[in-house]
Parts: sequence; C-alpha cells; structure tokens
Amino acid sequence: MEWREAVAVVKRASYADEDYWGRPVPGFGASDPLIWVVGLAPAAHGANRTGRMFTGDRSGDWLFASLHRVGLAAEPTSVQVDDGQALRGVRLTAAVHCAPPGNKPTPEEFATCAGWLRVELGLVAPTAHVVVALGGLAWSAVLAAMRAEGWQVPRPAPRFGHGAEVAIESGGREVVLLGAYHPSQQNTFTGRLTEPMLDAVLGRAAQVAGS
Repeated sequence: MEWREAVAVVKRASYADEDYWGRPVPGFGASDPLIWVVGLAPAAHGANRTGRMFTGDRSGDWLFASLHRVGLAAEPTSVQVDDGQALRGVRLTAAVHCAPPGNKPTPEEFATCAGWLRVELGLVAPTAHVVVALGGLAWSAVLAAMRAEGWQVPRPAPRFGHGAEVAIESGGREVVLLGAYHPSQQNTFTGRLTEPMLDAVLGRAAQVAGS
C-alpha cells in the first residue's frame, strides 16, 4: 500500500502533470459478464495511474486490441477512464488490486486480496460462462478462489498453459476456465505471446460464451 501511494506522488516524468489514482483498482466492464478475465495486478504507471484495469500501459494495449479484434471491446485502445471504451459481455479484474513493486505481488499480497477475488467470483458466477486467467499466478488464484467457494475443482489442480482449457462445475452448471500467457512486455517482446495466440484464446472465450 505504501509503495502504491508513493508511486502516485513520485510520478514517472512523462506523466508528471497527471493526477494518479494511487488506490486499489476496481474491476471494469459488464456487471453481468459472460466472460471474466483475471490478470495479475495493476501496473504502477498503468492502472495505478488511470484507475481502470489494464488501462494506460503496454499490457493493456495488447489486451484491449485483442478484445476488440474478437468483438469483445468497443475500441482497440484503453488509455484513460473517459475514452469511451466499453466491453461487451466481459469484465476485467486482477488477482491483486494494488500495484506491487516490480509488478511482482508477494504471497502476502495475494493472501490479502484473496477474499476480494472470492467476492468477485460470487458476483460474476450467476452469468459467467468463461473465465480467462492471464498467466500462471492468476490461474492459481482463480482455482484457489473457486475451491474456496465450493466449486468442484479437479485434484490434482489443472496445470496452466497457454490455451489450457478445463470445465469446472458449480451449482449444477459448468464454467470453462481458459489459460493465456499474460500480455506483459516480457512475453510480447520475446515472442512468447503473439497477437494471433492471444486472439485465439479470447476468440475461444467468445465462442464458448456465445458472444
């Protein structure tokens, strides 16, 4: 928390004239989503600055461009909260809601936010047909939340991988969990994640959800 707030005061030079959000970042998108996308954590100069998930950083550039290409976002970019962006049947959140140092949440930060992820899961569960986990840490956090809320998560836990797909039952209905590499610069700059790869997973989410 202290680091998140300090970043909002000691700003990046290119954003020196902007007022940073500097607080926990809420989810963004439909209140009754068919698709729930879970990332890792807000970026220090992205969502921690703008106050909207995946908005104002390069990971968000990749994610929103892909959502737009597969028909799930109104605009191909997301730069600020009043830019007119709207999601179609999708809600974005993160396993951790506060920007962590080095974009690497600690186990304590995951534990602190675990309860909030469970609350969010309960809110989207009545309508969601698909959950997309961006990265292995988000995948693990989603599975832990599902298990804690009584979902029938297989044991051993399904392994994360790009394009991994598993059906998980809750209350007599199935929700499909999809895995995708996180659109971090580490993955996109090295070619571990390409635009067609991300489009394939989000397009599959749209297909399963009937969007």
